[in-house]
Amino acid sequence: MTKIFLFILILPMVLVLSACSIFGSSQGLTDNLWMLTELNGNKPLPDTAITAEFDEDGRVGGSSGCNNYNTTYSVSGEGITFGEQSALTMMACPDPVMEQESDYLEALSTAATFEIADDNLRLYDADGNAVANFKALSQSLEGTAWEVISYNNGKGGVVSVIIDTEITANFGEDGQVTGNASCNNYFASYETEDESITIGPAGATEMFCAEPEEIMDQEQQYLAALVTAATYKITGLNMEMRTSEGSIVATFQRAIQP
Repeated sequence: MTKIFLFILILPMVLVLSACSIFGSSQGLTDNLWMLTELNGNKPLPDTAITAEFDEDGRVGGSSGCNNYNTTYSVSGEGITFGEQSALTMMACPDPVMEQESDYLEALSTAATFEIADDNLRLYDADGNAVANFKALSQSLEGTAWEVISYNNGKGGVVSVIIDTEITANFGEDGQVTGNASCNNYFASYETEDESITIGPAGATEMFCAEPEEIMDQEQQYLAALVTAATYKITGLNMEMRTSEGSIVATFQRAIQP
């Protein structure tokens, strides 16, 4: 009886500590996709996304703002170390973005300890200075915002969004998807189960946009494609919707929050 009583008494305390803060647990690292919110005390540059995704095999990768990177990591107690060399893609971006990328990779190399508190991950150097803060990104659809990259035009092809136009999709927790279809604002109902999705017919405002050429066709084609979605898959910062036959409906990129 004594042992049972002690177990019941201690367990809530353990659960409370686990919910508030995790030190030195790789489980918390690998359970989430992390978005950088602060680098050496500064917010990331606008319209850049820096992410970190840890796997259970000791590798971490993501976007470093311009390029994609991949390196190793190891955890011991509260300590964390990253590999000295990161594999990078070879894209070139404006100088401030490249400098931020270099600073981020340098911050990883100086990390000595980490803390996970609620849905935040913090990396500290050997002197206890915070070098990088991250926030866990939801990999469920509800409550997320997206920009459309390409869509099915209904003519047997998947086409990119016209330059200088934007199509957005915001999936609310109320079962409504809203956004701008490139000229008009639209709204529709949606339901999900696992990776299946059903989107109802869209309602929209009634503006007419003359430029750029074919913008109204783009809007009509996108809204027609949207209701054919049967499945969706979120991979990091990207999402793909397909029909029940497996054809691409649209591809999306997660909207970067200011």
